[in-house]
Amino acid sequence: MTQEKYNVVSLFSGGMGLDLGLEQTGRFRVIACIEKEPSFCETIRTNRRAGRLDGDLKLIEGDIAAITPEKLLDATGLKPGEVDLVVGGPPCQSFSTVGRRGTVQDPRGTLLWQFLRFVEALQPRFFLMENVRGLLSAAIRHRCLASRPEKGGPPLEPEERPGSVIRLFANDLQRIAGSGYHMDCFEVNAVNYGAPQLRERALFIGNRFNAEVSFPEPTHGPPAPMPLRQPLLFSDPDHPRPWSTLGEAIGNLREDTPTIMDFSPRKKEFLSLIPAGSNWRSLPVEIQKASMGKAWLAKGGRSGWWRRLSFDLPCPTLVTMPNHASTALCHPTEVRALSLREYARIQEFPDEWIFCGKTQHQYAQAGNAVPIRLGCIAGEVIVAELDRLAAQEWMPYPTKPEAFRVIYVQSHIRTRRWFKDGQTCVWADGQSKNPAYALPKIKRKTKHI
Repeated sequence: MTQEKYNVVSLFSGGMGLDLGLEQTGRFRVIACIEKEPSFCETIRTNRRAGRLDGDLKLIEGDIAAITPEKLLDATGLKPGEVDLVVGGPPCQSFSTVGRRGTVQDPRGTLLWQFLRFVEALQPRFFLMENVRGLLSAAIRHRCLASRPEKGGPPLEPEERPGSVIRLFANDLQRIAGSGYHMDCFEVNAVNYGAPQLRERALFIGNRFNAEVSFPEPTHGPPAPMPLRQPLLFSDPDHPRPWSTLGEAIGNLREDTPTIMDFSPRKKEFLSLIPAGSNWRSLPVEIQKASMGKAWLAKGGRSGWWRRLSFDLPCPTLVTMPNHASTALCHPTEVRALSLREYARIQEFPDEWIFCGKTQHQYAQAGNAVPIRLGCIAGEVIVAELDRLAAQEWMPYPTKPEAFRVIYVQSHIRTRRWFKDGQTCVWADGQSKNPAYALPKIKRKTKHI
């Protein structure tokens, strides 16, 4: 029996990774999307014309701040309350823990609150908002480390405390008139569900039926020592399958004319000295200093500097520019950056998917996308609850949850060893004595907003 497909409205659609993941469940149909970047919109149009997206998909191009929810409803012919799912990943670079965090002086002016504006107007049955994990600890107003209480400064003001951004968002969500939205947030890592990439994300799932949803346990985990590896036919939380690897994703890919945002000749000189599975620590000390400058004196592991990837490990988190010295994503056997099509394979886009625009714009679409597998798993969580509610004729559950929840699900991967006891640790493909990733200390933890 053919099951009903639920309608989806997509905001900040980008390269459509999240949307493709939802459609991969076979139970969702993306009927409308909003995107600002012209080249991203051309990607959507091109793939729609080729039949890779619904032919009736309504694309609204423009700045979401200048678009009214009424315009979107008019395009779809729906009324408030008839949208099954609103999805999107508001760009929030200032919340990332990579690099220096910016100050969010007025968070209600950010794209995070534009997403909330559409939820308030559309009144969807469910919403799915995806973002960087750093959003959960972001403060509305940043105080520099030197002025914090532990350095002798005054106590933090409420707006300076970690998590104040998402607490404000949660408070404003609760104030939506007549909605009664509950929200669960899941801290997850795509690699733990079979994606060939280490990628931490925060998935916010909200609904107006008093439903508390749950995210599945990881199905994959760090590789065991070679003699202990055994193929598993079924998922077992206590003995997960080994992580998917870069080699499984791109090892058989052949490209005649690849699109590559490549390293400069100078950078290639240094990278040619790095073996697969290693980084700057494989260089002689004098070359380290010459090639890294002041970064050589910095604290921290600096694991991305002059990094050469390994086929036997998952790919590190994709960045929009793979050719930077400090966040290098160099191919394991060739002295070049990962190609655009390799990016797409790692994110699990279909091979026939076309990205449009300048090379840097194509990399941005692929690199910033939600891993398609993660979108599919989140979709399966939501569709199961939608089916239950449809069976009870959309009657809300009688008991309202006490509070919004944040559920940590092994999202933090304890980094593999790069250096120990004065020796560089190289992950040599195919060898049994490799520097392994540490097992997770915390598997699942729940706290309340």
